[in-house]
Amino acid sequence: MGLKFKLAGVLEPFELRLLSSSYDVVGDIAVLRIPKTLEHRSKIMAEAVMQINKHVKTVLHQVSPVSGDLRLRKLEWIAGEKKTETVHREAGCIFKVDLEQCYFSPRLSHERMRIARIVKPGEVIVNMFAGVGCYSIIIAKHVKAEKVYSIDINPVAVQYMQENIKLNKLEGIVEPIEGDAEDIIKNRLLDIADRVLMPLPERAYEYLECANLALKSSGGWIHYYDFEHAGKDEDPIEKTKKRVSEKLLRLNIRFDIPSSRIVRAVGPRWYQIVLDINSKRVNPLTSFL
Repeated sequence: MGLKFKLAGVLEPFELRLLSSSYDVVGDIAVLRIPKTLEHRSKIMAEAVMQINKHVKTVLHQVSPVSGDLRLRKLEWIAGEKKTETVHREAGCIFKVDLEQCYFSPRLSHERMRIARIVKPGEVIVNMFAGVGCYSIIIAKHVKAEKVYSIDINPVAVQYMQENIKLNKLEGIVEPIEGDAEDIIKNRLLDIADRVLMPLPERAYEYLECANLALKSSGGWIHYYDFEHAGKDEDPIEKTKKRVSEKLLRLNIRFDIPSSRIVRAVGPRWYQIVLDINSKRVNPLTSFL
């Protein structure tokens, strides 16, 4: 049963038109985005969400967009238990997370599993923006990767990542690393990866050169994520490909982009895009340093 259907007859018709029927459920916490004109109805909405989702114990209102280097958002309690920490289950894995102190999106579950399915046994992987470890842990759980280096700049996210690695019994395979991905790669992880993940659309473009530094000299794969706006007659995938291709050519990198897709819509004519890039440096590694 949808939220709008549940609230039909409770809210006024014009209020139903303003209400978004989509919301996130992470573990036993639901997160709503409520227009200011409907904030006085937030309790009614929260109660409806808890009736639809019997396992939900807490309902929060997201009052700010995800922003900043740590990708955080402001949340306000509406109903249920007053908490922001929960345990979420996905793809046979367990993730403990504080939604106000760490970035987490259940809407990326399909994409996380898609990447896990194309990783080959024995690969070494560098996850440049790992958060609480979702991509890294799902890959390690489903594929016999040799090593997954899992980097994040948010110290709280890294603490949760460490706990999640233990919860999923992946010590020694997934290695949590706190710090800026560029610094970590240049100081510790040069020329070692078969595959690099870049699940930070806000910053991935500026880190493209660094991602190639992490790849082995024989080349490998980069999973590149970006946000793209597309006008009425524009293709957001092609716009992203063009911009990324131009940068890779400037960096003197041999590449191919055999696969690309829209991961999800994130706003009116705004999309999250992923490019699966097969990449190899032409010049010696030292030319980047």
